[in-house]
This record gives sequence, structure tokens and C-alpha cells, in this order.
Amino acid sequence: MSKIILTGDRPTGKLHLGHYVGSLKRRVELQNSGEFDKIFIMIADAQALTDNFDNPDKIRDNIIEVALDYLSVGLDPAKANIFIQSAVTELTELTFYYANLVTVSRLERNPTVKSEIQMRNFETSIPVGFFTYPISQASDITAFKATTVPVGEDQLPMIEQAREIVRKFNGTYNAEVLVEPEALIPQNSVCCRLPGTDGKAKMSKSLGNCIYLSDPADVVKQKVMSMFTDPDHIQINDPGKIEGNAVFTYLDAFATDEDFAEFLPDYKNLDEMKEHYQRGGLGDVKCKKFLLNVINKELEPVRARRAELEKDIPAVYDILRKGTEVAQAEAAKTLAEVKAAMRINYFDDAALIQGQQDKYNK
Repeated sequence: MSKIILTGDRPTGKLHLGHYVGSLKRRVELQNSGEFDKIFIMIADAQALTDNFDNPDKIRDNIIEVALDYLSVGLDPAKANIFIQSAVTELTELTFYYANLVTVSRLERNPTVKSEIQMRNFETSIPVGFFTYPISQASDITAFKATTVPVGEDQLPMIEQAREIVRKFNGTYNAEVLVEPEALIPQNSVCCRLPGTDGKAKMSKSLGNCIYLSDPADVVKQKVMSMFTDPDHIQINDPGKIEGNAVFTYLDAFATDEDFAEFLPDYKNLDEMKEHYQRGGLGDVKCKKFLLNVINKELEPVRARRAELEKDIPAVYDILRKGTEVAQAEAAKTLAEVKAAMRINYFDDAALIQGQQDKYNK
């Protein structure tokens, strides 16, 4: 069986460091590993519209921003098909068919759906499109017969629901058409959730606590130097806490021993720096300046690639067009198999047509 990846993002804004450590960096590694036969990376505009239906321009404008972020971090259209979800209409048709395989009560029990509904204050008025998001996601995954779906732990219930739909479809129609996907969880716990610069648990566009991949160096400096640390670490000699300290969480995610040799040779590694901070004698400003150097070192090549890409936006749209054409062809094959299994492929079934003719010839 081919090894196939499906992954993607909702185009509700530019991508930030949380996306980078949580998924983008890993995607580039997987893309370059040579372990996968096909890689599909979806800009999930249709899913984004389920809770932005009244503001389609927000989604429209951010398609190019997400595409630029993808390409600037190193996703390669020669190795991965980057496509726009809504342009692959087969996904919508598959979602419609799969909806008959899932009960309302099962959707209501999905922990991811529950938390997302609470986060968006949809408790009293849930858009149907948003409520059926797990079915749409199952359509996205199965259309490409994805064997691997990189996700955070909070998305595991969605993958399990997709697996249930696969089993229900294959069992109902007695055909091994769909493939059960496996979730690929980040190995580094820090990558599961990078906090906001304000110390809040989640980096979020709506909270304004993000460092974007496209932020220029001076903006990154302003954000890092105002980052939340330990509120009780008032004097340099005060012992400091690293738990809940955003600066050290970011250092956990980004800093290497080589960074210390280059930017802060006072310490061999992050463990030495943490120990000094905890016993007192190390100021927050020094820590932040080191973090700033580390982040800018990581982002400089990303900014440079983006600057080049921005010079030819039509070429970026052409990459999306070609990736979407490949994705549509793959999804069309799966849809044809699904319709054949469901026996609704009327015009493609020569035996059906002949059988009906024979019936009327009697």
C-alpha cells in the first residue's frame, strides 16, 4: 500500500511560530524524508467558511498568505501537492454521502467538536456546516486514501471519527474502498502547543499574542522583548521560575547547543541557563536577547524566501492551480470507487444499462 500524507491549515490569517513548531517544520522533514509516495497539503478554505461564512473576503485574502508561508518554510511543490479545498468539489460530494453513516448523537460526543463549539460560543446556535466538520474532515482524508495524518493530540477524536466512517462505509457496501488513516503525533511535547507571547496557553491570532513567520526583525524584537516571564522575578538576583515562563518555553522549542556557542557562550546548553535563572543572578533581558537571536536566526531564511516569492504572486497561484488539479484527479478516482460501491454509478455501469434493456425486451 502506498504511504500518503494529508495535512493542512485553515486560511484565517498568516501562519505563526505555533504553526511552525507544531506542524510546518515537521511537514518539511516528512516531505524530504523520502518515506511517502504522495503528500497533499490542503488550504482548508471550505472548512474555514463554516465559522466565517459572513466574511468570505477574510478567507479569500488569506489563501495567498498561507501559500506564501508554506513555500517560504520549505514546502516544495515538486514533492508536495498544495491545493485549495473548495476547488476540489469531489470532497463536498463525499461529505454528503458520508453524512448518512454518522448519527447526530455521535457528532455531539466528539470532544474536539465540543471544545470548538464552546470556544466560538456556538452553544445556542450551531451552524450545520460547523457541526458536521468531522464528516468533512473524513472526506478530505479518505479522498486521497491518506494513510498518515499529522495532528496534535487535540485532533485525535477527529481521526478516530474518520476511521469509524471508513469502517462503516466499507462494511455497509462490502467493499474495501476507503483506507483507515493513522494519526502522526508530534514527538516533542513542546511542539504540541506553543504558548502566546503573553503567557496564555494558546498562541492565537484573535488574542494578538502571535509571532508571525512573516514578521520583520524589528517586529519580532518588540514582541520578544515584551514577552511574559516570571512576574516574581523582579530583581536579577531573585530566583526565577521557568514553569509557565514563555521565554523558556520558546527556548525549549528553538534553542540548540550551537546557538549557545554562537550567541551566548556563557552557557554550554539550555539546562545550564535554566539552572542559573532558577537560582538567581540571570536577568530577563539577557534571556530575551538570546531568544531574539535564536528566533531571528530561524526566521531569516524564511523571510528571504518569502521576499522572493512576493515578487511573483501569479506564479504562486499557478503552484496552487497545479496542485489543485492533481488533488482533484486523485479525489475523482476515489469518488468513482465510492459511487461504484454504493451502486449509484448509473452511467458507468454497462451491465446495469444492458440489464434494464433485457428486462424490457422480455
